[in-house]
Amino acid sequence: MIRGAELSDRVKLTAERIFQRLAEAEGKVHGRSSEEVHFHEVGAVDAIIDIVGTAICLEMLGWPKIIASPIPTFHGYARGSHGVFPLPAPATAEILRGIPWKKLDIEGELVTPTGAAIIREIATGFGPLPAMTIESIGYGAGKSDFGIPNALRVMIGEEATVSVSLTESVTVMETDIDDLNH
Repeated sequence: MIRGAELSDRVKLTAERIFQRLAEAEGKVHGRSSEEVHFHEVGAVDAIIDIVGTAICLEMLGWPKIIASPIPTFHGYARGSHGVFPLPAPATAEILRGIPWKKLDIEGELVTPTGAAIIREIATGFGPLPAMTIESIGYGAGKSDFGIPNALRVMIGEEATVSVSLTESVTVMETDIDDLNH
């Protein structure tokens, strides 16, 4: 479907890379190759819209550098086509292997395999908000109630250059302690 769509080559490539990452993770947790993965859950219309829509938005924004905050921790159980499984879902955990997580300790699925594949593929780094001049801010709200805002926030801006004045003076104080009792 993606290859046949009237989209730019870069949008198609980005969407295909996200789906490939998702297929590889699903294949690994099911003991299959990525080619054998059946996209019964992740191939649903909402996943296609999320993935292709993200790629289209990135193109509209001029393919910006993406820095993502660490992924919030969450726990609990979810029911899927394979029964009840612990959260994060096995594919989500696999996709986010090696990415920093932030302790939040919320019960419920905060990051889906599709969301994990998207952020893993588009982010150039993970960490705190970099020094930047914010130009615009957008929010997307989820339907679940976790007791905290269930929203994704995107901040668009220019990276700020931090300059250090070379005329500042620095004082260093040092001391040695003799005959210290242990």
